[in-house]
Amino acid sequence: MTKYASDLEIAQAAEKLPIWEIAEGLGIPADNLIPYGHDKAKIDYDFLESVRDKADGKLILVTAISPTPAGEGKTTTTVGLGDGLCKLGKKALICLREPSLGPCFGMKGGAAGGGKAQVVPMTDINLHFTGDFHAIGAAHNLLSAVIDNHIHWENQLDIDSRRITWRRVVDMNDRALREITSGLGGPGNGIPRQAGFDITVASEIMAIFCLATSLDDLKERISNIVIGYTRKREPVTVRELNVAGAMVALLRDAFQPNLVQTLENNPALMHGGPFANIAHGCNSVIATKTALKLADFVVTEAGFGADLGAEKFFDIKCRKAGLRPDAVVLVATTKALKMHGGVAKENLAGEDVEAVIKGCENLGRHIRNMGQFGVPVTVAINHFVTDTNAEHEAISSYCAELGVECTVSSHWEHGGEGARGLAEHVVSMLENQQSQFRTLYDDNMSLWEKTRHIARTIYGAEDIIADKKVRMQFAEFDKAGYRNFPICMAKTQYSFSTDPLLLGAPNGHEVPIREIRLSAGAGFLVVVCGAIMTMPGLPRKPSSEAIDVNENRRIEGLF
Repeated sequence: MTKYASDLEIAQAAEKLPIWEIAEGLGIPADNLIPYGHDKAKIDYDFLESVRDKADGKLILVTAISPTPAGEGKTTTTVGLGDGLCKLGKKALICLREPSLGPCFGMKGGAAGGGKAQVVPMTDINLHFTGDFHAIGAAHNLLSAVIDNHIHWENQLDIDSRRITWRRVVDMNDRALREITSGLGGPGNGIPRQAGFDITVASEIMAIFCLATSLDDLKERISNIVIGYTRKREPVTVRELNVAGAMVALLRDAFQPNLVQTLENNPALMHGGPFANIAHGCNSVIATKTALKLADFVVTEAGFGADLGAEKFFDIKCRKAGLRPDAVVLVATTKALKMHGGVAKENLAGEDVEAVIKGCENLGRHIRNMGQFGVPVTVAINHFVTDTNAEHEAISSYCAELGVECTVSSHWEHGGEGARGLAEHVVSMLENQQSQFRTLYDDNMSLWEKTRHIARTIYGAEDIIADKKVRMQFAEFDKAGYRNFPICMAKTQYSFSTDPLLLGAPNGHEVPIREIRLSAGAGFLVVVCGAIMTMPGLPRKPSSEAIDVNENRRIEGLF
């Protein structure tokens, strides 16, 4: 059996260009770069302002079927397609999210792609990168400290410590911090109260960071955050605590997009990184809008399966930012489809056309879902070396019955050259099919009806269910002026239902709503479904056990 190098070994062998040469290809002068070493840099505000009035390129979204432990390779395909477009002589630019430290040391892995379709420097990107997440965590926790300090010193706003909705964050999977009691140890340590932590990528600051269009917009959105309620149940905002300016000061440098490169020395912007299962799952608006000014083709991704990432990309990011996507590439693998068809992970290596066909029910649901948004769709089979022609033909035939073309792409093994066919098809699709983009629901629907509409039309559910307290909260938020907000569903990524073990394309299930959280600054309502956690935990054997620094001071064991 052929032994392939690990993602880390491939990345460490990469022949990178100085980042100012990558920038030069995009028309970015070296004076407008803020370098972090030789291979990554931020793009400064002066340049961002200078390109605002340029025409936009085409926006291509890469999404995927429901994820499985077998892997789908959505980021890998995003990188491969970008490299493939560049192979065709097109001016293309990739837009990706930054990875969180939590899954890097947990079980999901990083977010830099894989094989011959990666962005580099991979180790930096997957660890501290340019410090953006640290800045977001610091800004978030500054607000947490100011809230408790305000209550300690006379509490002039009459904040009810039982009704504080603002939690703390840390960028690590730490289940012990989900629910805590803070303020213990006597009067000098504050007021004892029940509190808790979320992972940084679930922070409303992260959501705002990724939706804001300027520093002024960032400050205004942060000022609008509702942190809790008074004893008279009136909302308390950050504006009243007079801390928005200091929070923006912490975020000022981080808010500038990061420029890196692929293994083939093509440009990529990486900026922001909310999870798609507990947040809205897209890179920053400022990075995407800047990319559209710099390239003719912009390839971006939305997290996890299309039922989460793509739906939120369309209904939250595009709605808020005025973006109009031109095409969707839906990624599938034979292994993942076989798992949806009922095959256990340890039995995926052998050919099983019947299981592939059965698993295509999941693919078909995603294809039909994407059709509701009016954007042309194509399917990319992310090729594994154990795939067979019969399996590929089964997927292609299934897609053809739905009127969708399917392309096998071997970018993991061959980089941009392996994605050439996919790139050619995407260009052809853009030339011959006009996007008629529309969102899934109208702004004026009630918050409950929006949530039910997502569950029924995207998840195949019969209905949503919630206890009386949660239903009353929906009605109260409607009356309080938040009716026009979009919905950000927080649910398991592994299934259309809230049961992670229910694979394929289940129908007729109910979606239980556990709680709802107002994100007044980001401008959406987070609906927490089933047993989903906004602070993940580490698995029995976390990835951190394999990571080390060797005698040559090089990181090893990172994927």
